[in-house]
Parts: sequence; structure tokens; C-alpha cells
Amino acid sequence: MRAAPQAAPIFIAATAALALAAVGAALTEIGPWYRQLVQPAWKPADFWFGPAWTLIFALAATSGVLAWKHTPKGRGRILMLALFGLNAGLNSLWSLLFFKLQRPDWALAEVGFLWLSIAALIACIRPHSLLASRLLYPYLAWVSFASVLNWSTVRLNSPFGG
Repeated sequence: MRAAPQAAPIFIAATAALALAAVGAALTEIGPWYRQLVQPAWKPADFWFGPAWTLIFALAATSGVLAWKHTPKGRGRILMLALFGLNAGLNSLWSLLFFKLQRPDWALAEVGFLWLSIAALIACIRPHSLLASRLLYPYLAWVSFASVLNWSTVRLNSPFGG
């Protein structure tokens, strides 16, 4: 009987990660507009972004399960869940701004909030599970890298909008 309650966080985290990945994929349009952007020479090939995000979402889901397991019920757990939700929203918003609305400049303004949401998650989770917080380090590193790439794209292609 105990297997079901222990499996629930795993199912929820996996479902949330898959849903977030699906939303991100739906919002990411690699079409003519994107292909005409001048990109820095050091930008990775587009095919690397899918595996990178898959790994990041898998690590984040694992982090969420560990954080759920080790964070006591109450305000701490509610805060942790709220931060994961906020982060998911900001992650999707970045893709919406950059790809759907074709506004890398707005995405650049937003990416700082995405970065801060990851840092806040790490800080919130760390007292309860060092491993869960460390599993988010690749996500923070990737968003840091993506921020510089976003900044370079804006610098090489401005102005945007009309």
C-alpha cells in the first residue's frame, strides 16, 4: 500500500517535465525568421538543444522528487512547489517571447527572471536535500549560457519589432 504514495511524486514530476518539454517544443519554431538571424560563431548546432533540454528536465524532475521527499509538509513544501511552478511558467514564457513573438529582446529581459527562479529553487531546496539542489546546477549553467547567447543574438540583430 505504501508504493502508491511514493510513486505519486515520481509520476507528477515526470508528467510535469514532459508537459513542460511539450509546451517548449510547441513554442519553438525553427523557421525562416529564426534561420535568418545572425548567430554568434560559437552557438551550438540546433540539434544539441533537444538533448540538452531533455537532460535538464530529467534532472529537474529528479530534483523535484527528492525535494518533495525531503522537504517537510507545510510552508516549505508549498514554497518549493510554487517555485517549481513559477520556473515552469518562466521557462515557457521565454520560448513564447523568443520564438512565437519573435522578440529576442523581450526574451533577454525575461531570462534574468528565469535565472533567478532557478537560483531561488536551489536556495529553497538546499536545506532539505543537497543532492536535489545540485541536480539543478546544470539547468542554471545552461540558462546562464543561453542568456549570453540570447544577448549576442539581440546585439547582432537589433532592433526587433516594428
